[in-house]
Amino acid sequence: MKIAIVTNNGKTVSQHFGRAPYFKIIEIKDGKVTGEELRERLSRHSTHNHQNEHHAGGGHGAGMREHHLKMVSEISDCNILIAGGMGAGAYQHFVQAGLEVILTDKKFISDVVEAYLKGELKNLVYERTH
Repeated sequence: MKIAIVTNNGKTVSQHFGRAPYFKIIEIKDGKVTGEELRERLSRHSTHNHQNEHHAGGGHGAGMREHHLKMVSEISDCNILIAGGMGAGAYQHFVQAGLEVILTDKKFISDVVEAYLKGELKNLVYERTH
């Protein structure tokens, strides 16, 4: 199983999914971490582009859907996506693509992975997407 965690630096969980430059990919087998990778997010969008899509009437319609699908393709080998926060549109697209989405208030990736392995990672998805 592979977990993708959005991050700005490879050590902490990004609070803004869309602007994070990396995915930290954690591979787990038999309840243990067996590999790690820092993967650059090619689909990352800037605040400027995101605002332009909203002002142009694109909002979370077709333009954002295409953008979310690009993000999904970057982690198509993963089963779980973890972030500090994300919009409802992005959340829906990831779930529709078959990913389990977990939103967390934990700051450090190491703490997230430890809690996940123990079955103690609280999912704040309803608090952070609505």
